[in-house]
Amino acid sequence: MKIALIGYGKMGHMIEEIALSRGHEIVSIIDIDNQADFDSPAFCSADVAIEFTAPHVAYGNYLKAFSHNVKVVSGSTGWMDKHGEDVRRMCAEEGQTLFWSSNFSLGVAVFRAVNRYLAQIMNRYEGYKPVMEEVHHIHKLDHPSGTAITLAEELVEQTDRLEGWAMGQLTQPNGTVEGSIRTDVDKLRIDSVRRGEVPGIHSISWDSEADCITITHDAHNRRGFALGAVLAAEFTATHQGLLCMDDMLKF
Repeated sequence: MKIALIGYGKMGHMIEEIALSRGHEIVSIIDIDNQADFDSPAFCSADVAIEFTAPHVAYGNYLKAFSHNVKVVSGSTGWMDKHGEDVRRMCAEEGQTLFWSSNFSLGVAVFRAVNRYLAQIMNRYEGYKPVMEEVHHIHKLDHPSGTAITLAEELVEQTDRLEGWAMGQLTQPNGTVEGSIRTDVDKLRIDSVRRGEVPGIHSISWDSEADCITITHDAHNRRGFALGAVLAAEFTATHQGLLCMDDMLKF
């Protein structure tokens, strides 16, 4: 398979290594300093482009790839609220393909399934109140993480007494704390911590006066995310439309 990379940071390098090890060819690498290569014959020859950049440029990258009918796998977050409808329309009506996930880790996919099932059970027991904490490295600028938002939305969907989620406390790398643990009773609180080089830890607790039930996914490194992105590219090469991890992994 011919793969183009959009974004060549730590994730881009790791995706390149894994893609090559699985027998794929990297035909184009696009970063900040060579944006004109979107129109190059090499990029246009790609079966799939894998995109890991930033929220403010992701949508524009999709448009550039779609203009050459190149399918896209993307892990960029923060664009959905503003551009989600447009992307859905392009995939449904214009024949474009985007595989999007806030997290490509296979372990996180399993964790999401566990989270949904646990929320279904806990929906029966109003004495338990859920709260979430996500911990990431100091270079991560957005909070809460895209993965935390996905987990929260799926938990809320299964819980009748919740109407949404709300940002709680943010602990900065220097130890200062912003925000509050006080949220509306019908909102799931998400606390965020930024420290060190933590790849990502997501914990969901259901607390009551009697006890507390907690599930956690703790990423040891970014390799699981990169492998999942390459697997998603392999899936996307033979599928069309707006795709997600649930399409690829039938839990």
